[in-house]
Amino acid sequence: MAKDKPLKSAFELAMERLESQDRERGERHRPLTEAQKHEIAGLREEARAKLAEVEIMHKKALAAAAADPDKLAEAEEHYRIDRERIESSLESKIARIKRGRPS
Repeated sequence: MAKDKPLKSAFELAMERLESQDRERGERHRPLTEAQKHEIAGLREEARAKLAEVEIMHKKALAAAAADPDKLAEAEEHYRIDRERIESSLESKIARIKRGRPS
Protein backbone atom coordinates (compact mmCIF):
# COMPACT_ATOMS: atom_id res chain seq x y z
CA MET A 1 0.00 0.00 0.00
CA ALA A 2 1.22 3.47 -0.81
CA LYS A 3 2.45 5.34 2.23
CA ASP A 4 1.15 8.71 1.03
CA LYS A 5 -2.52 7.60 1.05
CA PRO A 6 -4.34 7.30 4.38
CA LEU A 7 -6.31 4.15 5.13
CA LYS A 8 -9.99 4.31 4.28
CA SER A 9 -12.63 3.84 6.91
CA ALA A 10 -15.20 1.06 6.68
CA PHE A 11 -17.77 3.72 5.80
CA GLU A 12 -15.70 5.02 2.88
CA LEU A 13 -15.14 1.49 1.58
CA ALA A 14 -18.86 0.70 1.83
CA MET A 15 -19.77 3.92 0.00
CA GLU A 16 -17.32 3.11 -2.80
CA ARG A 17 -18.82 -0.36 -3.10
CA LEU A 18 -22.37 1.07 -3.28
CA GLU A 19 -21.31 3.66 -5.86
CA SER A 20 -19.77 0.94 -8.05
CA GLN A 21 -22.98 -1.11 -7.78
CA ASP A 22 -24.98 1.97 -8.82
CA ARG A 23 -22.69 2.47 -11.83
CA GLU A 24 -23.15 -1.19 -12.83
CA ARG A 25 -26.93 -0.71 -12.76
CA GLY A 26 -26.65 2.47 -14.79
CA GLU A 27 -27.67 4.73 -11.92
CA ARG A 28 -25.77 7.84 -11.14
CA HIS A 29 -25.82 10.30 -8.30
CA ARG A 30 -26.94 13.78 -9.20
CA PRO A 31 -26.75 16.58 -6.67
CA LEU A 32 -30.07 18.18 -5.80
CA THR A 33 -30.95 21.43 -7.49
CA GLU A 34 -31.87 24.46 -5.42
CA ALA A 35 -35.51 24.02 -6.49
CA GLN A 36 -35.47 20.40 -5.29
CA LYS A 37 -33.90 21.41 -1.98
CA HIS A 38 -36.53 24.11 -1.54
CA GLU A 39 -39.36 21.69 -2.36
CA ILE A 40 -38.01 19.07 0.05
CA ALA A 41 -37.69 21.69 2.80
CA GLY A 42 -41.32 22.68 2.21
CA LEU A 43 -42.44 19.06 2.42
CA ARG A 44 -40.53 18.55 5.67
CA GLU A 45 -42.07 21.68 7.17
CA GLU A 46 -45.54 20.52 6.13
CA ALA A 47 -44.89 17.10 7.69
CA ARG A 48 -43.70 18.72 10.94
CA ALA A 49 -46.93 20.72 11.07
CA LYS A 50 -49.03 17.60 10.48
CA LEU A 51 -47.11 15.72 13.15
CA ALA A 52 -47.67 18.57 15.60
CA GLU A 53 -51.39 18.47 14.83
CA VAL A 54 -51.45 14.70 15.35
CA GLU A 55 -49.60 15.15 18.65
CA ILE A 56 -52.19 17.67 19.87
CA MET A 57 -55.06 15.40 18.88
CA HIS A 58 -53.32 12.48 20.58
CA LYS A 59 -52.95 14.39 23.85
CA LYS A 60 -56.66 15.29 23.74
CA ALA A 61 -57.56 11.65 23.10
CA LEU A 62 -55.39 10.53 26.02
CA ALA A 63 -57.01 13.05 28.33
CA ALA A 64 -60.48 11.93 27.28
CA ALA A 65 -59.64 8.24 27.70
CA ALA A 66 -57.62 8.53 30.91
CA ALA A 67 -59.69 6.02 32.87
CA ASP A 68 -60.35 3.47 30.12
CA PRO A 69 -57.39 1.21 29.24
CA ASP A 70 -59.05 0.05 26.00
CA LYS A 71 -59.53 3.62 24.80
CA LEU A 72 -55.96 4.45 25.79
CA ALA A 73 -54.65 1.53 23.73
CA GLU A 74 -56.85 2.56 20.80
CA ALA A 75 -55.60 6.16 21.01
CA GLU A 76 -51.98 4.97 21.06
CA GLU A 77 -52.58 2.76 18.03
CA HIS A 78 -54.23 5.60 16.08
CA TYR A 79 -51.34 7.89 16.99
CA ARG A 80 -48.75 5.34 15.82
CA ILE A 81 -50.59 4.75 12.54
CA ASP A 82 -50.98 8.50 11.87
CA ARG A 83 -47.28 9.15 12.51
CA GLU A 84 -46.20 6.29 10.27
CA ARG A 85 -48.56 7.45 7.50
CA ILE A 86 -47.18 11.00 7.60
CA GLU A 87 -43.55 9.86 7.73
CA SER A 88 -44.04 7.33 4.93
CA SER A 89 -45.77 9.91 2.75
CA LEU A 90 -42.91 12.35 3.33
CA GLU A 91 -40.29 9.76 2.41
CA SER A 92 -42.16 8.84 -0.81
CA LYS A 93 -42.51 12.46 -1.88
CA ILE A 94 -38.83 13.17 -1.19
CA ALA A 95 -37.81 10.07 -3.17
CA ARG A 96 -39.93 11.24 -6.13
CA ILE A 97 -38.30 14.67 -6.04
CA LYS A 98 -34.83 13.13 -5.89
CA ARG A 99 -35.66 11.04 -8.94
CA GLY A 100 -36.60 14.26 -10.73
CA ARG A 101 -40.36 13.94 -10.52
CA PRO A 102 -42.48 16.58 -8.81
CA SER A 103 -44.34 15.57 -5.64
